[in-house]
This record gives sequence, structure tokens and C-alpha cells, in this order.
Amino acid sequence: MATVELYTTPICGFCHRAKQLLTSKGVSFSEIDVMADPSRRAEMMQRANGGRTVPQIFIDGKHIGGSDDLAALDRDGKLDALLNA
Repeated sequence: MATVELYTTPICGFCHRAKQLLTSKGVSFSEIDVMADPSRRAEMMQRANGGRTVPQIFIDGKHIGGSDDLAALDRDGKLDALLNA
């Protein structure tokens, strides 16, 4: 199973949606709360090529994007392959 990381905040609806999709697929993930630890936001932005909004999602270190990008991968049938690589 792939390593999945999400940079999130607790008040973000898109973060909740992304976590719900991953949970529905039985995927475990690590969550980095940039509201609780603001120093991690700079790390997130660097890894996400300047992405400032949450969530920022990484699968096996590869930047996927946000919640809409994750959902699009799932709709296109490409998410399961990434998660099972």
C-alpha cells in the first residue's frame, strides 16, 4: 500500500472530503495539521510547488494536488492504481 500524506486544517471541508474518500477505500494516511503547527505550512508550500491551500495530498511522495484532484483521479479510475503501487 502506498504512503499517503495530507496537509490539512480541522476547519477545511475539502480536507474532510479527501479524508472521507481515502477512508472509504480503506487507505491509512498521515495527516499534518498546518493550523496546529504553522511551521509545517512552509514545508507544505515547498513540497506542493507553491500550493497554499489545504488539503495538499501526496501519494508516495508525489504531489497529487487537492481534494478535487484526488476525486478526479478516482473518477478516472487512476486512484486505486496509485494507492496500490
